[in-house]
Amino acid sequence: MRFGTLLLAALLLAAAPLAAQGNKSTYGPLGDHVIAGPAKNVDIITPHITDAHELELPFLGEVQLPRWTPVHVGGLVIDLSPTKHVVMLLVAAVLCLLIMIPAALSNERQTAHKGHAKGFAGAIESLVLFIRNEVVLPNVGHHGDAYVPFAMTLFFFILFANLLGLIPYGSTATGNISVTAMLAILSFFVIEIAGMKALGKNYWRTIIYWPPDQHIGIKLPMTFIMTPIEIIGKFTKPFALAIRLFANMTAGHVVLLALISLIFTFGSFYVAVAPIAMGVAISMLELFVALLQAYIFTLLSSVFIGLIRESAH
Repeated sequence: MRFGTLLLAALLLAAAPLAAQGNKSTYGPLGDHVIAGPAKNVDIITPHITDAHELELPFLGEVQLPRWTPVHVGGLVIDLSPTKHVVMLLVAAVLCLLIMIPAALSNERQTAHKGHAKGFAGAIESLVLFIRNEVVLPNVGHHGDAYVPFAMTLFFFILFANLLGLIPYGSTATGNISVTAMLAILSFFVIEIAGMKALGKNYWRTIIYWPPDQHIGIKLPMTFIMTPIEIIGKFTKPFALAIRLFANMTAGHVVLLALISLIFTFGSFYVAVAPIAMGVAISMLELFVALLQAYIFTLLSSVFIGLIRESAH
């Protein structure tokens, strides 16, 4: 009951910025409490799922982020000014440090004195061991411990970034295709470097298809057909990682915000019961999706690393 009450309160707080966008309360002719419509149509959905140079903070309203002079590289103009999603990424990184480092130190201290960790440190240890033993090592293959830190960083960073979008006045940076694309590009480089280390000079076989046990009359047409497929396959993997995370995190917020906006669309608080009930259900589903998408991104990255390393055996 306490969790449900807190979740409902958080949902109402999340809806507060929506109500503040140009609407004011009044009473109808029958005494029912309605919301007077704004003078013009106001977009109450896209500002909460797109990037911006402003932050919405409680009691402070919109806070403008600093704007820096763009950097000119030839004919290209690059704006390095911080945005809302950049701030959320920094917050996610800081949360990783503030939560994981003390948990690791507490785990080491408790293990040295009692032989095992308990409490919060024990919970983090269980999650870390699950990612290591059930996700990374079985998929990466032999000597997979070297890739565990990368996988752990991916998992917890994406998890915190996903969860930040579920708190009032927060924003989901992983709902930005640029963010998920960058995460996918980092995974792409790790995958390819892992292949180079495992295959050595035979790495070229992952680019040019050349079956060693076939006749030359079959090798040439197969190489001509399969080589473009091999090259395209290298880029479809990170593309799938980026689109999967971006689409899943964006879709949930669009549904949630659309449900809450029904209260202001109909202009009456009497219709709030159904949207809030459905919004609470979607919010609980979003908590699961935030964890699931971090898990899937880490799992697929581990699988792709294992696939390219397995080509050496």
